[in-house]
Amino acid sequence: MEEILKNLPEKAKDKHKENKKFFAKLRKKPPKDLDRQMQEMHDEEFSRTNCLDCANCCKTTGPLFTNKDIERISKHLKLKPQQFIEQYLRIDEDNDYVLQQVPCTFLAADNYCLIYDVRPKACREFPHTDRKDFHKISNLTLKNTAICPAAYNIVEEMKRRIKAVHEQSTFSA
Repeated sequence: MEEILKNLPEKAKDKHKENKKFFAKLRKKPPKDLDRQMQEMHDEEFSRTNCLDCANCCKTTGPLFTNKDIERISKHLKLKPQQFIEQYLRIDEDNDYVLQQVPCTFLAADNYCLIYDVRPKACREFPHTDRKDFHKISNLTLKNTAICPAAYNIVEEMKRRIKAVHEQSTFSA
């Protein structure tokens, strides 16, 4: 896994132009069943991928914390929301609450999350490859391919499948 993570940013950078072009086409004309296909590719990839082997998202980036996240987590930690904010969060340039530091404070040495059951929505949904209206979050997905090996693999599989379907429909026309 270490080798994969070491090479991932470079691999994602090499594919960035190609991926950006692919997503631009996808935004203009998404397949009717894109969400179903994405769910399928997401499920297939995560049947092979164990996030605990990696945790690169927790080591290199921090999630946004919504007010609901802050309330839920602070209650779990037996802190007042303001105490939680002061102890763990800061406001970023977009005026969002984010972690004061990365790696995540709540990431244990064995890659387990210490607040897993109450983790932020952004963590629960990462890498967002099974999200509805997937084609609308291409910029986020492009960023995530440099962080998450599973997101990278899903995008590569997505390009193969959608290109194959597109070539079939062009061929049969």
